[in-house]
Amino acid sequence: MGRITRRDALCLAPALLLSRKAGAQDSLPEIARGHFNGTAESLKEYRIPEWFRDAKFGIWAHWGPQSGVEAGDWYARNMYIETQAQYKYHVETYGHPSKVGYKDLCPRWKGDQFDPDHLMSLYRKAGAKYFMSMGVHHDNFDLWNSRHQPRWNAVAMGPKKDVVGLWRKAAEKYGLRFAVSEHLSNSYNWMAVSHGADKSGPMAGVPYDGSDPAYADLYHPFPKDQPIPAQAMSRETPEAWKRQWFARIKDLVDNYRPDLLYTDGGIPFGELGYRMVSHFYILMPHGVFTSKVRKDCETGTCALDIERGIASDILPNPWQTDTCIGNWHYKRGIQYKSVKTVIDMLCDIVSRNGNLMLNVPLPNSGRPDDEELKVLDGITKWMAVNQDGIYGTRPWKVSGNAAVPAPGESGFNERNRKALTAGDVRFTTKGGAVYAFLMGWPEREAAIPMPGAGKVRSVDLLGHRGRLQFTQDAAGLRVELPAEKPCEHAVAFRVVGA
Repeated sequence: MGRITRRDALCLAPALLLSRKAGAQDSLPEIARGHFNGTAESLKEYRIPEWFRDAKFGIWAHWGPQSGVEAGDWYARNMYIETQAQYKYHVETYGHPSKVGYKDLCPRWKGDQFDPDHLMSLYRKAGAKYFMSMGVHHDNFDLWNSRHQPRWNAVAMGPKKDVVGLWRKAAEKYGLRFAVSEHLSNSYNWMAVSHGADKSGPMAGVPYDGSDPAYADLYHPFPKDQPIPAQAMSRETPEAWKRQWFARIKDLVDNYRPDLLYTDGGIPFGELGYRMVSHFYILMPHGVFTSKVRKDCETGTCALDIERGIASDILPNPWQTDTCIGNWHYKRGIQYKSVKTVIDMLCDIVSRNGNLMLNVPLPNSGRPDDEELKVLDGITKWMAVNQDGIYGTRPWKVSGNAAVPAPGESGFNERNRKALTAGDVRFTTKGGAVYAFLMGWPEREAAIPMPGAGKVRSVDLLGHRGRLQFTQDAAGLRVELPAEKPCEHAVAFRVVGA
């Protein structure tokens, strides 16, 4: 690694600067000793643990200072971009970002109704087997008692609570695996717009508050002579920022020991990133690290995460969709995904060897709104009937009777989805049975396409007592239905012998 420049040094928090010995700039940070040694080659031996294969469904609370504004995603960045609606909202509501910036919004995030015990009980009832807390978003604000971000963290400011720690304690109490997300590696360029200024209008040329060196620990000490990068998610950063990322995420892992560590992108920063993943797996031998880059996960190393999208068919290794019922950060008045949409996605994903991580964003108060509670209640009722065909299952020889979305698509393809109907089927298998999910209630009889299946011995319907009459031919099954459907949305037939 190259020499640390003066520009690099400005990026390091004082605690990190003091911890480094003179002449050690080129050394790699230490990690725990164990089976993995910090190299990409050693991580090829990693295998995804069974708990993740079995879990199938997790819930995420995307919650932090940006949630306090209740105006949607990427507020801490978009409030500094003249063309964005959030900039206009910010000017009208709070004032111009040269005077009232993100630093002034962080203390407004209060969480005065935040009750992690109650929320975790709701998530468990809804069927979540693991829960994810946000650890730090691109906004550079840590949600734990952070050693290396002592001023801008949830214990020092806002709710003045160890949010990550409280979530972890609640997850343990209710028997959920605990996950945490980090979006920090993109922060340096993502927050650079705070160093800009309006290009037109009465405030043209007046620097935004990010240019004030007194707040460089939040906005980063971005050089005045450097153009603001066009790519918000770029990881082309000074070496010192990479070290800062490593120190902060290591602090998070060391103190909260998550079962799953999510990063917003691929494994960050090359060798430093591989050292972080190694350190995490050494501390958590049954841990899961997720990456959104397929190449990262092709030979061990991690689990693939597909943001707002679904794999086109069965993948050989377990993977995860992360999506949201609305925006990632809470937005007032937004229309949420329906319960049917969530259930359709869950069945699609599980039939293809994946898990669904569903974000239910929290508002400033920390209490879900009434419409969010209705979505959770709908999932709870469906899971109570159909969970046997979800948890602990594996893919059958085909995922269903149609690939959704079209092959070749990956992230952000959920926008192309069409509502599934009783003519669509998705399969899982467990304990010698095949579960056939019909994605609606047929009018007269259920037609389940299962060409090439073995001789079926019995068929029953989850949520209905007693076996059903059926016929089998080369195309599959035709099943007589009871008078009443057992649940709303997808229904699950348990087929023995197929």
